[in-house]
Amino acid sequence: MADLKLGPLPQQKTVKVTIVLSEPLKEELDAYAAEHGKLHGEPVETAELIPHMLETFLRADRVWCRLRKQKGQGQTGQPRDAQK
Repeated sequence: MADLKLGPLPQQKTVKVTIVLSEPLKEELDAYAAEHGKLHGEPVETAELIPHMLETFLRADRVWCRLRKQKGQGQTGQPRDAQK
């Protein structure tokens, strides 16, 4: 079986955000979550998977990363000297 781009999910602090999805997108995300669960040996809820998908997307966007680096921000959005 081929590896998915998204690996095992890390445990992190969370904040709640509400979004609206199209029905086809929700169905595709559900299918992805099911495949992710099979690949990594434990089921995962779609809502739990979405934040990690977004983070992976942001880390892969070279222009976004370059802009953040130019502004002196690390991965959390805080100035580098504020991160520990």
